[in-house]
Parts: sequence; C-alpha cells; structure tokens
Amino acid sequence: MVSTTIEVNKQSVKQLLETGKVYKFIIPEYQRPYAWSEEQIQTLFDDLVEYTENNNESTYFLGTIVSYENENSEQEIIDGQQRITSLFLLLRALYSKLQSMTETKEVKNFKGQIESALWEQDELTAEVDYEKTLIESRVIRDEGNETFSKILTSGTVEEGATDNYSLNYNLFVLLIERFATNEPELFFWFIRNVLNKAILLPITADSQDTALTIFSTLNDRGLALSDADIFKAKIYNHLDNEGKAQFIEQWQQLDDEAVNAKESIQKLFYYYMFYIRALENDRNTTTPGIRKYYSRNNFEQLYKHGLMDNLRTVLNLWLVINNRVDIEDEDWSKNIEVQQVLDGLTSYPNEFWKYPVVIYYLKHKDSKDFEERFLTFLKKLLAVLAARYIVTPTINAVKRGILNLNAEIIRSSTPAFDFSPVDEQELKTKIKTAHRNTVRMILKILAYQNQEGLLPDRWEIEHILPRKWQSSYFPSNSDREVKELVEHIGNKIPFEKKLNIVASNGYFKKKQESYEKSKVQLLLELSNQYQDWGLDEIRERDIRISDQLWSILNDWGLNQLESSIQEEQPPTPTAEESKLIEELKRKGFI
Repeated sequence: MVSTTIEVNKQSVKQLLETGKVYKFIIPEYQRPYAWSEEQIQTLFDDLVEYTENNNESTYFLGTIVSYENENSEQEIIDGQQRITSLFLLLRALYSKLQSMTETKEVKNFKGQIESALWEQDELTAEVDYEKTLIESRVIRDEGNETFSKILTSGTVEEGATDNYSLNYNLFVLLIERFATNEPELFFWFIRNVLNKAILLPITADSQDTALTIFSTLNDRGLALSDADIFKAKIYNHLDNEGKAQFIEQWQQLDDEAVNAKESIQKLFYYYMFYIRALENDRNTTTPGIRKYYSRNNFEQLYKHGLMDNLRTVLNLWLVINNRVDIEDEDWSKNIEVQQVLDGLTSYPNEFWKYPVVIYYLKHKDSKDFEERFLTFLKKLLAVLAARYIVTPTINAVKRGILNLNAEIIRSSTPAFDFSPVDEQELKTKIKTAHRNTVRMILKILAYQNQEGLLPDRWEIEHILPRKWQSSYFPSNSDREVKELVEHIGNKIPFEKKLNIVASNGYFKKKQESYEKSKVQLLLELSNQYQDWGLDEIRERDIRISDQLWSILNDWGLNQLESSIQEEQPPTPTAEESKLIEELKRKGFI
C-alpha cells in the first residue's frame, strides 16, 4: 500500500492567501461554477461584523480548504472553492473602499496587507502587479472565470451584470460602505479581523486521489464533487481546441438527457465500467470505485475513441426502460414483450440485473436476430434472478453468477448461466409469503401474461382483503391467522394509485366498482371471476400463483443453465475457404 501525506496547519486568511505567491490557487476545470447566494454572502459578512462588535480576541473559524499540489506546482482546490472565492471578492471590495479613503496610516497599512493577499509582488521592491492575481478559475465553459479575474484586477463590474461574481462583489461593496458609514470606529478592526483573526484550516494532500478522499469524508454540504466531474476535466484537457468545443457540447447534451432519463452521467460511466470489465474477462466479485477503476494506466479508458458514443448507446437503453420511448431504427425498443420483461427487471430489489443487460445490449445490438435473442436472454435473466431472490433474498445469492454471466455475454449471444438451481417446492412455498421486496416483481410477471401494453406508470400493491378488517367478519379465525393471510401473495394485485385511493379499505363488493375502471387486465379478470373474497379465496389464489409462476419461470429457462446453453461457434468454412487456409498454413502465415 502506498502511504499518503497530509499537511494540516491552521492559518489566518492573510497567511493562507499569501501562499498563492508560491503555489497559485487554482479552481480546476472539473469544479462546478461559483454559486454562493446573496444569503450566504450576507451571513458571512454578518458573522464577521458580529465577531468584531463583540470585541472577541479569540479566533473566528471559517472552515476547511482541501487542496493538493498539482504537476504545475499549483494549489488545486478540491473543497472550499466557494469560500475562498468569496474571501477574494470580500478583500477586493475592502481594497476598493480603502482606495477611496484619505491615505492615513491605517489605510496604508491595510492596503499593503490586502495587496499581499491578492496579487503577485516583486520579491525585492514589493511592487504590486495588479494584473496577476493569486487565484485563477478554470471551470469548464464558465464565462464567469474571466469576470472573476476582471473584478480582482480592476475592482469594478460591468453595468447590469447578473453573474454570481458580479452580484456578490456588488453586495460586498454595499455592505462595506454601509458598515464603514455606520461604524467608522470599528471599520479598521473589521479589516484586521478578516485578515488576521478569521482562521481557515487548509488541508494539503500529496495527490488528487488523497484530496478527493478527504473531501468525500468531510463534505456534508450541497452537491459533492462527482467522479464524472473529474472524468470530464481529464477528457477535456486531452483534446485539441476543436475537439474541446465538440466534447463539451456532447457532454452537456448527454448529461441533460441522462437526468431526463432518471439516470446521471456518472451512472452511465458506472454501467460502462462493467462492460469494460466483461471485455477483460474480469469476474472478480469485488466492485471497484469508478474513479479508481478509470484512473488505471493514466485514465487510458477515458481517452479511447468511441467512449462518448458508447455512453450515448447505454443511455438509449435507459430511455427505453425509464421513459418508455422508442429508439429510432431499433425495432427491439418497440417490442412490447421486451418492454414488459425489462419493466419486470426494474422491480428486482437491487441493481445487479442492470450490468448484464447493458453488456448484452452493447455487445450484440447490431447482430442478426438481436430482438429475438435479446428477449430470450431477458426472460432467462428475470427467471433466474427472480427465483433466486424469492428463495434467498440477498445480493450474495447472485453476485458471483452475475459477474460470470457478464463475461460470458461477451463470448456469446446465448451465454452460459452459472447459478445454483432452484428447488420447485421451496420456490412455491416461499412465493406464497414472498418477501416485500419481491412482490412488485412477482405481480408484474403475472400481470404481463395477459396485458397488451405496459402497466400504468403509477400503481400500488392492492390488498384485496384490506389490512384493516373487522374481527366479526371472520368469527372462526384468529386475528393472527387473518393478519398473516392478508399479507400472502394471493391477496395482492396491481392497482392504479388514483383508483386505489377511491377503493380505500372497502370489502370486495364495495371495491369492484373501482376495479372495473382499472386498465390492469389481471385485476379485471379477478374482479369478474369472484363474487366475494375471503380467506379461502386467498389460499386458493396462493396455490394458483405459485403454480403459474413456477411454470412461467421454467418456460423462460430457469434451471436450464450451463448445460443447455451452447457457446456460439464460428461458421464452418467452405471447401474453397478450407483450401485457402491450408495453403496459408503451408506457407507459414498461420
């Protein structure tokens, strides 16, 4: 294990900012734009004023700054960029106020101290270079970077500017003017406190990885810096100017569409990681963090041609699954059976189903008969995962099998499934009292046997016999027995949320009117089949569902695992091709 080094030394604002003369402060490309609000600026200023008014000689703690020294000998800020940016703006506003005042000893003193914290100076003469600030923002495609620089060099903002740098600087100017007017005797003490009594805790790490780890541990405010932000900066810096412009446009579009698909660009990288692992035949059950994984060999996977196209392809899959839309020129996305099985998988209780689905789609989507093969694969995947989870509701029951399956998908479009077989009697028994995490999945599988389209977007698990029953309704049964049967699978069915609210806790006869308005075919059939609903009906339906589900899962390939799947073989060469191969072998080319 490589040891890491961390330096922690509390410093005043002036002491910390002056270190920018040696190691310039950099807000790196992957950071988010400056976003402090008026309220946060007001709070910072009010706290410093209160500290000054109380004549408190103890120090005032402003927070931490996490950074590391990058390859260009710069302080690359990982955490605290919003705070340090605001402090630079505050000091520049204070300097502007001092410039407008008569040059007393106090004014001259504090101008000199602020100059030392904001700009580069000649080492011998201390002459200030107002064009060279000790901080630079490089946030990708943030026009505010230039605005921030201009504010620090000139102390002015453009009229009508509405960016956060300009708004917050103007607010500081206003607050300072008001405070200097109302409390002139405290004004210089205020500046002294900002520079020398307000304390920061800089945490300097020896590498970006260490700094990011510290940040992840400390950060409990707002949006954490994501691994995708780091990847964006790495790719961006690897491109030429033309490539950079095109990449940023691609990235923004992908990011927006991913959010629209209820995913994120970070999740796309995560799914794609499993595809790369499968290509490498990596079957290790330990899942690495994505930043650690992609950082291998100097982030080489990020620079490979086609990365963004592949992420776009992964997103297409989730647009179909999550948004229920068709993908142009991809007939499988219009196949209602494929959509139904995918919808069933979305109710599997963890994310392990997603990785083989992504890998299968990326690897085989352009192959002949993909639609038919994809449907067969999805049915088998759902059958195996559903059965295994019903019997053993833990991740570990399928984890190794999934990692093996991922690699097998690369080898064949009819991959070998290596999962433990499921006992028929055990499965049927456990279906009746199915774990709450599996109920939606079971009901979807059953409902889609007779449903023409997808189930309505918003439906709930309806207890046909309500959970709030009257004891007098079942005089010969114990409350415990009734309570247990009410939670059996035989008493549960999909039902639209809006209609379910109307049906409420009424008994069967009262509910049927609402049931008949449902678009769930399974519910309509049940409503037409029964005139009343009680404990015997629950027991009878328990048995019927157990038998039906076992039959469906068997038809889809449950327990037809390794032995029944043959790896695809290359086509047998023709006589002419065989002759050519032999000739090439004779000449030593093969």
